[in-house]
Amino acid sequence: MLIYLFIFLASIGALAYSQGGIYAESKKKEKDVLIVFMLGLALFVGMSDMLGGYDRYIYAEFFDDTADIVSHGQQWNTAAVFNQYYSEQGYGWFNVAVALVSNNRYIFIFLTTIIIYFLLYLSIKDYCSNYPFAIILFLGLWFFFTFTYLRQILGATIVWLAIKYIVERKLWKFLLICLIAYKFHNSAIVVVPLYWIPIKKYSSSQVMTVMGIALFLGLTGVPTALFSAYGEVDAERAGVAGNIIGFRMAYMIEAAFFLYLILSKYNEIPDKPIVLVMLNMALIFCAILLFFIRNENGGRLSWYYMIGVISTITYLCTHGTRVKNYSNLMIVVCFYLFFRILSSWGMQISPYKTFFTNGIREGDVIEQLYEYDHGYDEDKFYRPAFRFLDDK
Repeated sequence: MLIYLFIFLASIGALAYSQGGIYAESKKKEKDVLIVFMLGLALFVGMSDMLGGYDRYIYAEFFDDTADIVSHGQQWNTAAVFNQYYSEQGYGWFNVAVALVSNNRYIFIFLTTIIIYFLLYLSIKDYCSNYPFAIILFLGLWFFFTFTYLRQILGATIVWLAIKYIVERKLWKFLLICLIAYKFHNSAIVVVPLYWIPIKKYSSSQVMTVMGIALFLGLTGVPTALFSAYGEVDAERAGVAGNIIGFRMAYMIEAAFFLYLILSKYNEIPDKPIVLVMLNMALIFCAILLFFIRNENGGRLSWYYMIGVISTITYLCTHGTRVKNYSNLMIVVCFYLFFRILSSWGMQISPYKTFFTNGIREGDVIEQLYEYDHGYDEDKFYRPAFRFLDDK
């Protein structure tokens, strides 16, 4: 657990390091911090040994099957991943592309993670006004999910590349990137309507009216019925359907908290197109949480709007009035969220272990339940890491 706490404390130290001095010098420090942190986190997550839970085993097993088919010279699209994700062929072909390089699930996870963090780097660089503070928000809000929800995280980080085309009003480029993201995870379709939302700042009363409607609809259970009609019927694929509960208090608290932060400094948000797009994404994030207030996993659809929250809250905590109070509050909240997941996930995430050492972690219940190939227990590289190094 200590290594995770060190990462969070290092992010606070990086924020302090980047402050002060002339503007150009501070921005250079911020960019250096962003590059170092994104690379470091990519290596940390990518080199971990099946941490994060059940989903890694799903994706790894499909990849190993794909690699076997490529090795045996069979028709690539007969791999099980194409049948499992029949409407998400982009992810299937991504498996094939990596299988042409490696037979080993750890290399697949490593390369996937590197891509994810590179895309994250691009989005934070393009959309956030203070990189170190954005990193702190990322650690509190999204970091741990990059260990396990590989497909949906890929879908989100890909679709964020399309946001700039909303500002530039380049519809076909926007739709093309959305289509690519959709072919990795169908839920990426939730970003498409953003293009047609006017780029402006809505009044506080309009915002609260929309939030009230979202909450009302969420309480009725309508969202789950909509997803059932859409055909998203299993929890792994949809992350939403079939998970009705009484009331998701965590969603309510999270939405209310971010709405408070945003609306209390609403007048200080500048009328710049990209800033307003990020603001509207942050508000949609809150609306989705309220819309799925009775659904166990519906909040995962809000991930596609997460960059809006990170960008908007970063701006409010580093610009304008009362920034010290806002930034200190947000750092404390992010640490709480970070520590809460770290504690609740338990063995899924801690103790940390890389795939460079053989064997398994003592008492790893997830491995005991879901390991499909115990050859990896004895030798992590019994399946060749890279095809050109295979002497067979």
